[in-house]
Amino acid sequence: MGAIYRSELMSLCQLFLQTDSAFEAVAELGEISLCQFRDLNPDASAYQRKFIHEVRRCEQMERQLRIVREEVEKDEMFIPDVFHKVPTPTPRDIHELEAKFEKIDEELATINSSTAGLKKNFLKLQQIKHVLKKVRHQLDEGQRREAFKSISEQQHMENGNNVQLYVTAEDEKVKTESELRFVAGVIRRDRVLAFERVIWRLCRGNVYARTEDIEMGPHHAFQEDNEMSVFILFFSGEQLRSRVRKICEGFRAVIVDVPETEAQRSELAINVQTQLEDMGTVVGQTLDHRNIVLSAAAQNLKLWEIQVLKLKAVFHTLNMFNIDVTQKCLIAECWIPTDDIHVVQNALMHASKLSGSTVPSVLHQMETSETPPTHFRLNKFTQGFQNIVHAYGIASYREVNPAPFTIISFPFIFAVMFGDTGHGIIMFLAALLLVLFEKKIEQAKIKDEIFNTFYGGRYVILLMGLFSMYTGLVYNDIYSRSINVFQSQWKNPYTFRLLNQTLYDQDAQESSTQETTLQLPPDPAFKDMDGPYPFGLDPIWNLAENKLNFMNPMKMKSSVIIGIAQMSFGLFLSVLNYWHKGSWVDFLFVFIPQVLFLSLIFIYLCVQIVMKWVFFYVRPKKVFGLMYPGSNCAPSLLIGLINMFMMKSRKKGFVGDHDVTFEQCHQQLWYPHQDIIEIAFLLVAVISIPVMLFVKPLIQKWKVSKGQHVEVHSDDGSHGEFNFADVMVYQAIHTIEFVLGCISHTASYLRLWALSLAHAQLSEVLWEMVMRIAFTMKGGAGAAAIFLIFWAFSILSICILILMEGLSAFLHAIRLHWVEFQSKFYGGTGILFEPFSFRRLIRLYEGLED
Repeated sequence: MGAIYRSELMSLCQLFLQTDSAFEAVAELGEISLCQFRDLNPDASAYQRKFIHEVRRCEQMERQLRIVREEVEKDEMFIPDVFHKVPTPTPRDIHELEAKFEKIDEELATINSSTAGLKKNFLKLQQIKHVLKKVRHQLDEGQRREAFKSISEQQHMENGNNVQLYVTAEDEKVKTESELRFVAGVIRRDRVLAFERVIWRLCRGNVYARTEDIEMGPHHAFQEDNEMSVFILFFSGEQLRSRVRKICEGFRAVIVDVPETEAQRSELAINVQTQLEDMGTVVGQTLDHRNIVLSAAAQNLKLWEIQVLKLKAVFHTLNMFNIDVTQKCLIAECWIPTDDIHVVQNALMHASKLSGSTVPSVLHQMETSETPPTHFRLNKFTQGFQNIVHAYGIASYREVNPAPFTIISFPFIFAVMFGDTGHGIIMFLAALLLVLFEKKIEQAKIKDEIFNTFYGGRYVILLMGLFSMYTGLVYNDIYSRSINVFQSQWKNPYTFRLLNQTLYDQDAQESSTQETTLQLPPDPAFKDMDGPYPFGLDPIWNLAENKLNFMNPMKMKSSVIIGIAQMSFGLFLSVLNYWHKGSWVDFLFVFIPQVLFLSLIFIYLCVQIVMKWVFFYVRPKKVFGLMYPGSNCAPSLLIGLINMFMMKSRKKGFVGDHDVTFEQCHQQLWYPHQDIIEIAFLLVAVISIPVMLFVKPLIQKWKVSKGQHVEVHSDDGSHGEFNFADVMVYQAIHTIEFVLGCISHTASYLRLWALSLAHAQLSEVLWEMVMRIAFTMKGGAGAAAIFLIFWAFSILSICILILMEGLSAFLHAIRLHWVEFQSKFYGGTGILFEPFSFRRLIRLYEGLED
């Protein structure tokens, strides 16, 4: 079978690589992505590996490149992407790369250190400049006099003397100049309020404080915005000076030594401004040099990162190899798809030529009893469906793969629940856009996880939309409306005179506020000579009051048929696994009893559903030789199934002697020998249960007693020694799971009906409550209302009916495939084939894969 139906044949191979060509050989194998290497040194620590020194050198280069990237991103510089294939550097190129990265690292470290010093000095000068500017008017005689008054009053209040002091201006000036001191500085604006409170309380009001906000502003060199405030504190005495300085230190305020005289302050301001101008020149030159270094590095940064990544990956892989006793050859073991061994051999030959080695590398296939990894050949279309299967479990080696069948069944099961042609068109077009622009999207390398999830499943969504369009046509449902393409097969049986008379009679009996309901009896109203509506549901049902009474049974029975058909198909796929393993015991004593149990109860139910649809009509006629009086006697399949299990005696046919219809005629036997057939079916189904349970373990025990080898499988896919008790428990679990699962899984498929009903009802409610309002409005306001209400209707439809309901149907479809379908044949206990691949490592590094 093709590689998509079963996993690829895998071979465990041994590679003998010459030391001088081993690096090139591994690099070539990383490009073709066909070898999954095994670690031949599992007990060796990282420091005991041969190439640990080279790995550490690569990690050092990675650290240096991370620093460069951080600096480049800090300056918001553009980093060009690499779209061409990057060749793997040779070991001889490592020294050149190390020297290049070391030079850049040293230059950046020097520039950053210099910039940090310049920044510190620049901010300090800026603070001095603002302090000198803001405190100039605070140090005039008027402010000093006001400060002196405030402090003096507070001191007298503390001494208990509330008498107003009268001093002359001359005395006040002398005291102010001789006793009053001040401290000025800068503090963060968000700390000002707390700072003032602490100053007031700890100094008991003996400090006169003034603050003023300043805007330091983001300097072009440092891009740092500091909201600061200037403060000046007046006080008297050295003791308060010491206390004030400690409080400033506690609030991390910067104290500026402001000269006492105006002349000194002016001179200091001129010096500060001169230093700021000189420093601005130096900072500009430093940043220009930094930009030149970073710009040059940014142009090749992505290329260097990929080169170092490849180097590290190759050396890490080489650490998994063994070294022969001559120290001239490396020995590796790897899993390779059998059909691709020649590709690996060609890659090894090419690597030997590149390295100039005279001794070719050797590839030797090994015999092994180990379970190989599972590998499927996939493309961008099948990858999405295979991911759905892998989310449940990796297929065991050479086990039947559900993915090719899921390509059709998954979107179909989804569409049965979602079925609406209008919503399906929107979903189809959205996926089609992702498909048409996939090259541009791939080049954009979008890292958004949600978008990548939708993009990875674009072909799944495409088929989901396509199948939803089909089921919507079958349901004749487009935004909850029906279309009349082929003309309805129902006709109006009322003449104009009869219609008026009917309406008059009903109006006379009913309140005028009630709506009049007309009935269309099938006999006069249905064009049975022309047959049913050619395709899908007759549009007349969209107008019928009893639409749900017709739709619900139809969708419920269809769900049962679809579910049992899918479970039966899954059960027959298990034969392929038994055939591949050559297990005739499983085929005869597991598969056949399972088929009998499923067929004689559940497939029998499906046959009854189809027969009821085909043979039982509204008109009396003979069915299977029995007189059928009409739709009131149509067989009840649910009650009939219960009576089958209860072996309840029932009457034959629907009418008795003298054409008298039986009471509960819908519960009677409706085809010849039904009671005998159902008893036989039930007995065979019951007998098949102990056959499934006991026969296989007993045969295996008999084989072991004869000295034959018996493979014992567990749920985790492992093998072990034969133990009859364990085998019986394992078989009992699977037998009970199958028997009960047939019942519960059939009931589980009723979610197809439930979600289809929910989607249809939500769509109808949205139409009636939103869109229909626009059609009731007239004139210019009606035109504007249609435009606005349509947008509201569109947004609600996309958010609720497509996204929310679509996600719900998607999850239910996944569950039906994982549990109801795959449980019949799929173990999912394999190990995924993960080859050494540069492409995958690069995508992981870029954050495009998990």
